[in-house]
Amino acid sequence: MQAVAHHVPETNSRALPARERQSDQALLDALPIAATVVGLKGEKLWVYAFNSRFAEAISGPGAAAPAKDAMDSHGEGPVGDFVRAFLADPAGAKSELALQDGEGIGSRHFTLKLAPLHAQEDGTPCCLLSLVDKTVEVQAERNLRAEMLRDSLTGLPNRLAFTETIEKFGEMPTRSVDHAVLVIDVLRFSRINESMGSLAGDELLITFARRLMSALRAGDTLARTGGNEFGILVALKRGVQDALAAAARIQELLSTPFKLSELEIKVDCAIGIALMNGEQDAEELFRNAQFAVKQAKQVGKPTVYEPGEAADARRRFSIETELRRAIDRDELELYYQPLINLRSGTVAGYEALARWTHAERGPISPGEFIPVAEESGLILDLGRWAMDRAAATMAEWDRAVGEKLPFYVAVNLSAIQIARDDVAGCVEDAMRAHRIPGNRLRLELTESAIVQDPSRATRVFEGLKALDTTLAMDDFGTGYSSLAYLQKLPIDVLKIDQSFVRDMLSDQDSVAIVRAILSLAEALGMSTTAEGIESVELATTLSALGCGSGQGYHFARPLPAEDALRYYRERSVAVDKRR
Repeated sequence: MQAVAHHVPETNSRALPARERQSDQALLDALPIAATVVGLKGEKLWVYAFNSRFAEAISGPGAAAPAKDAMDSHGEGPVGDFVRAFLADPAGAKSELALQDGEGIGSRHFTLKLAPLHAQEDGTPCCLLSLVDKTVEVQAERNLRAEMLRDSLTGLPNRLAFTETIEKFGEMPTRSVDHAVLVIDVLRFSRINESMGSLAGDELLITFARRLMSALRAGDTLARTGGNEFGILVALKRGVQDALAAAARIQELLSTPFKLSELEIKVDCAIGIALMNGEQDAEELFRNAQFAVKQAKQVGKPTVYEPGEAADARRRFSIETELRRAIDRDELELYYQPLINLRSGTVAGYEALARWTHAERGPISPGEFIPVAEESGLILDLGRWAMDRAAATMAEWDRAVGEKLPFYVAVNLSAIQIARDDVAGCVEDAMRAHRIPGNRLRLELTESAIVQDPSRATRVFEGLKALDTTLAMDDFGTGYSSLAYLQKLPIDVLKIDQSFVRDMLSDQDSVAIVRAILSLAEALGMSTTAEGIESVELATTLSALGCGSGQGYHFARPLPAEDALRYYRERSVAVDKRR
């Protein structure tokens, strides 16, 4: 076994004074550690003096004292090399050495320390060699590490041990088989813990671990890697099929309910799989499997991680950071897409849409940063900013033309804003700050904002109607709202989703759906807006069916504020000429 050097505080080289003051032997006997004086004659190492503890340290209590002559086998191994190098160059050589199993001292562990001494009378260079028995400390460290690598509840390896096992296989220069990491998440565990207590939860985890062990093959490794999370390192002989087969065995074992106290509980799990390819480290491989678990919860079956998914997730976090800075620095813009009165052709209003041009990445799609804003909670700041900016733009337009313009601006509201923000207060602040009346604001929300918390949505809507604003349900027909909500809530406008509009000329079912929405809106006293109008034929058809207004690329794309005002002026002139 190779010697490893450890740090030991240096022994004072003046510990042995000159012979005329005190003999080497007397001083050695006074030292509390095992020590000997070693000299170098030619190529031989000689023992000149030692204390009783030195013999006991090497050979055990009651051992015979070593002869004061040439050293035995220790003089030819790592100890001899260590001492020779030090005596040859006390200032430049190592003065500490750790001896482990198999280095000539049985199963005991010593730290050797050298300190220079005066030469013998014949000029032989000498040094003091001391031994510190570290056996108890080393064993305690091993025991502590074993405890650190073990889950105390199930007795399985823990997350750290599992990661080290993955690293061991990943570092092999050539692998006869590939491996995959399975992460198993016990579903509904928190509910069991809360309703039945932590002892029942612990009992479930122990039983769950036993079932998982019965699903393993020789060479597979099982670990408990989190509260209700387990990891398995699976050897693959047939590729990903072996990993999916292991997942199937686990799910089959869970088909039998678990008995907890007097109850039988069916426990399901989500399983994520990541394949080892030698390019990622153990932590990355494990994170990939955890990422696949999230996907598995959504699709309801074991899921194999696809390369790039974690990178996409990291990009979303990066976008979150950059978006927060962009909001703080006022780096976003509002663009305005015209909503056209389909009967008269005039501008009925504009929909305000957030746009973000990153200094380095260029334009970032709203389809990318809006979901990140909703997931992170930044949608609250973004929504307040959009409301204030839309009101400020309307005030600027009024000043530019010298009168109050006869159209509204629509601002989108997220379901998260409805659930967590004081939306009515936010709208009122924007109205007051820019002196914009409520009837010039239209607030658009999706059906999910209602379904998540109907009671709160009702209170928010009533607060907004008290400000005289108009409320529109966006993307109507694509969600899952009850018609009872339309009857009870003060909704003014139904926006027909573009998925129905764009296929109207070729799909009779789409025409039937649009006609039904228009009839429903008329029966409830609501007006209608169609999204996604991209041709004059669609505009004409919708107008003939009775749709009130529409928006889409046929009329205009979203425009910067200055261009939107110019568009209004030019369209107004064109409409007047047709009259």
